[in-house]
Amino acid sequence: MNGNDDTKDDARRPPAALLKTLFRLIAFARPYRFKLGLGVFLTMLAMVVWLTIPLGLKSLLDAVFAENDAEFLDVMAIGMFLLFVVQSIFSFSSHYLVQWVGERVVADMRVALYGHLNRLGLRFFADRRLGELTSRLTNDVGAVQTAVTGVLVDSIRQIFFMFGSVAVMVTLNWRLSLVIFLAVPIAALISRQLGQIIRSLSGKVQDRLADTTAVAEEALGAVRVVKAFAREPYEIDRYNTGVEELFLTARKRFLTVAAFSSAVGFLFMGALVVIFWYGGREVLEGRLSTGDLVAFIFYAFNISRSVMGMSSLYSTMNSAAGASERLFELLETEPEIADVADAIELVNVAGAVQLEEVSFSYDEGTSVLHDISLFVAPGETVALVGPSGAGKTTLLNLIPRFFDPTAGRILVDGHDLRSIAIRSLRERIGLVAQDVHLFGTSVRENIRYGRLEATDAEIEEAAIAANAHDFIQGFADGYDSMVGEKGVKLSGGQRQRIAIARALLRDPQILLLDEATSSLDSESEALIQQAMLRLLEGRTTFIIAHRLSTVMHASRIFVLDGGRIVESGPHEELYAQGGLYRRLCDLQFREGGEADERDEEKGR
Repeated sequence: MNGNDDTKDDARRPPAALLKTLFRLIAFARPYRFKLGLGVFLTMLAMVVWLTIPLGLKSLLDAVFAENDAEFLDVMAIGMFLLFVVQSIFSFSSHYLVQWVGERVVADMRVALYGHLNRLGLRFFADRRLGELTSRLTNDVGAVQTAVTGVLVDSIRQIFFMFGSVAVMVTLNWRLSLVIFLAVPIAALISRQLGQIIRSLSGKVQDRLADTTAVAEEALGAVRVVKAFAREPYEIDRYNTGVEELFLTARKRFLTVAAFSSAVGFLFMGALVVIFWYGGREVLEGRLSTGDLVAFIFYAFNISRSVMGMSSLYSTMNSAAGASERLFELLETEPEIADVADAIELVNVAGAVQLEEVSFSYDEGTSVLHDISLFVAPGETVALVGPSGAGKTTLLNLIPRFFDPTAGRILVDGHDLRSIAIRSLRERIGLVAQDVHLFGTSVRENIRYGRLEATDAEIEEAAIAANAHDFIQGFADGYDSMVGEKGVKLSGGQRQRIAIARALLRDPQILLLDEATSSLDSESEALIQQAMLRLLEGRTTFIIAHRLSTVMHASRIFVLDGGRIVESGPHEELYAQGGLYRRLCDLQFREGGEADERDEEKGR
């Protein structure tokens, strides 16, 4: 998402496109149209009452200064007081209803956007910064409320107010009305010209805010790296630079808004002075009563206030529209991986996995996997080995359908993955990745994430199987101990053992282990291997491991190099062939003593 491109588009966007965006936004209020309609109706009633007040004031002044009617003065004063009471009740009710709808729509939009983001594929997130998406979910959605509530109702109020006042003014004195009518087109021209600038600057402000949020989120999420390299001053300076750019852009916007409001305000205040001067002469000539002049000035002031309000609303509409369009852009992004119309549910899964001439590329023209074909029988354990960049993790990511092959197909129990409901497929798969992610909650809740309805006893059973129970019991609060953001309070080995427990609790038919024991010391690894030999029984398991000693028990080992399977078979057979697998094994076994020492350090 390119902020500069967005803002250029904002500057070119005509008012018709702006209205279209706002109408799409208001469509989110459709489920609450009764409340919104009632709020708008009460707003109009309040405006009707307000429009009658100058006429009452006219009658009151004429009664006092022209007829000296004290009794009529009392009646009119009481009547105007009652009108103010009624108007206040209508205003309160309409404000409450409209604000309720606005808050409800914003809540619904946040839920819709968050749900949609969760349905998008990994490729989408690979191309975007997390902080930017967070900003869209918080700041942009917050800006939308203004459009749904303030812009909609205030626009109706101001338009109704303006045309109502015009109608009464023409009735009172059409010649005086010409003065205010001349000011309106000039104000509209100013609104159109400056409104485009404000819209562009509003888009830039939102983009700067998203960039700043992304910088902060990246640095705080990698706080260990920042501190390890003593880069706190650099990160602070990077954030400060972003904040300063945000401020400078915001300053341009509020300077333009201030100039906009001041120009329109000066125009109409000047028109009021002309009306006061010309109307005063009409009173002196006897062609206009004092009450008529006061009422006329009142209505002229209403019109000027309405036009100024509309001018301000126009800039607000542009800001809200810019935020809305970014949200619609996300909502209109189609999930790369989606269920077909007649997707099937997996039941009684055996776990047979077959790849037929599978190729895959992240970017067009850059192939990562080439013509991969293999069959894994139900309950079989296979290993994927090879040098870095061979495509092992990519192949593993295709099985839970994080990505779709660019050629060929993958089948589970004879069903093409594209024909299976995604959730049904992934519920049958357990995954432990090399880069373990834990949530900032308790140990218990992190393990329970594998199966939300699991009991405490089942959670402990999974932890015991993953060799995690002992160190968990050593914490002050045991299973209720908080692990910190992304598990920062735990060692690498502890995090991986909790991740293994989470996957085992899921009790999947297909188990994917991507360097699942890479951060364990040799002793813990041996204990987990013993547990896994029992737990892998009856499950189809794919194992990726850097240390080849951990995959020797696999029934078959597939050796990948350059995105192709170059060797396959059991350990003894592959080693005897003297190919790439043997070279990898010999290299590791020569470094065995040093590797064991490093493993011990990792587990501490």
